[in-house]
Amino acid sequence: MMMPYSFEPDADYAAQLDREDILARYRDEFYLKPDSIYLDGNSLGLLSKRAEQTLLESLADWRELGIDGWMEGNHPWFYLSEKLGELTAPLVGAAPEEVIVSGSTTVNLHQLVATFYKPEGKRTKILADELNFPSDIYALQSQLRIHGYDPDTYLIRVKSRDGRFLDEDDIIEAMTEEIALVVLPTVLYRSGQILDMERLTRAANDRGILIGFDGCHSIGAIPHAFSDWGVDFAYWCNYKHLNGGPGAVAGLYVNSKHFGTKPGLAGWFGSRKDKQFDMEHVLTPAETAGAYQIGTPHVLSLAPLLGSLEMFAEAGIQNIREKSLKINRYLMDLIEHELGDVGFKIGSPVEDFKRGGHVSLEHKEAARICKALKEKGIIPDFRAPNIVRLAPVALYTSYTDVWNAVQMLKEIMDNKLYEKFSNERGVVA
Repeated sequence: MMMPYSFEPDADYAAQLDREDILARYRDEFYLKPDSIYLDGNSLGLLSKRAEQTLLESLADWRELGIDGWMEGNHPWFYLSEKLGELTAPLVGAAPEEVIVSGSTTVNLHQLVATFYKPEGKRTKILADELNFPSDIYALQSQLRIHGYDPDTYLIRVKSRDGRFLDEDDIIEAMTEEIALVVLPTVLYRSGQILDMERLTRAANDRGILIGFDGCHSIGAIPHAFSDWGVDFAYWCNYKHLNGGPGAVAGLYVNSKHFGTKPGLAGWFGSRKDKQFDMEHVLTPAETAGAYQIGTPHVLSLAPLLGSLEMFAEAGIQNIREKSLKINRYLMDLIEHELGDVGFKIGSPVEDFKRGGHVSLEHKEAARICKALKEKGIIPDFRAPNIVRLAPVALYTSYTDVWNAVQMLKEIMDNKLYEKFSNERGVVA
C-alpha cells in the first residue's frame, strides 16, 4: 500500500519528497549522466557501481585463473546461475530452487513452452493476448508450427476492449476446454497495466490448464508471489528494472510441483551438477529449475546481476514498490497540472494496484516529442504509434528529476519545439 500522499506542484515540494525518500541513498550508487534525466529504466536500467564491481571481479577471475574460474575465484562460474536464482527468488515469490538465471527471455519461453505445451484430445490451443510483446507471439507461433498446428487457428489472442488494457473476465472466458496452455504478461509493456495473476492462475488451475507469465516489465518493480499463487512457470529479462546490463542473462521460474518434468529442449547445463561431466549420452536432469538451462551461461553477462541484486536485497522490494507508486503518482499529478490542455492522455491505469513501474502518455505527436525531450537531456521511450513511456525508477530517479522533466516537457509543448522533428521512430525506439 502507498503511504499517504498529497500533491503540491512546486519545486520545493519535490525537494521535500526527496529529503523524505528512504531510498535516496541508492541514487549515488548509479552512473547518472550530468545534465540528463533518465526515464527509460523500463527498457534498459542504468549501470550501478556494484554491478560494475562484480563484473570486474569476474573479469579478474578469468584473467588470473583461466579455466579454474569455473570452480575457484570471487564468483565460481559453474554455480553462478544457481546463486543468482537464489538471489532473485525473493523478488518473484519463489523458493530458491524454483528459479534459475539462464538464457534469454525468448529462449526461455521456447524452453518452457516446449516443456509444458502438451496438446492432447481437444486441448490443443495456446491462449495469449493481442497486447503482448511481439517476441512472445513469435515464439508461440513457432512452437505451434513445430507441433504441426496453424498459428492462425491454434493461437488464441484475447482482444482488448480499448487498445490499452485487458479485462481478466475476457481472459477467463477464453479458457475453454480447447486450451492446453496460457501465456500472459504480468505487466503490459505499453500501458503498464498489471494483470491479476493470482485470479488468472486460480482460474486456469480450476480448468486443468497450465499457465505461465512474462515478467519482463514487473521483475524488480513490483512484488510477486508465484509459488503461493500456484503459477506453473514464468520467465523474464534482467536488464530493465533489475539493471543487469544490455543483453543480461534472463531468468525463469518453474513451480516445484513440476520438478522431474523432462525439459523440452535439453542441454548439458540442465544436468545434475555432479553428473554433468560424466559425459554420458543420457541426460540426468537437475532436480530443480536448473534442469531447464540449455547451454553454457554467459558469465560476463551474469556477473553484473550479483551487484545489482545485492542492492535489491538491501532496499527491499516492498520499499521499491512503495516509492515507485508514489513517484509515478506524482508524475501523473504533475502532468495533469502542467499539461492538461495540450493533447496528452494518460494511457496507464489510474488505480495504483493496477499500474506497474512506468507511465504511458498518449499524444498524436509522440515520436516528435520524444526526440525533442532527448535533445533537452530527458531520456524517454517511444512506442508506436502514439506512446511516450516515462519510467521513474525507485533506486535512482528523484522527485526533483520528475519535476524538472515535466517542466521541460511543458516548455517543449508551449513553444512547439517538437515541430522541427519528423513524427516517426528511429531504427531503435
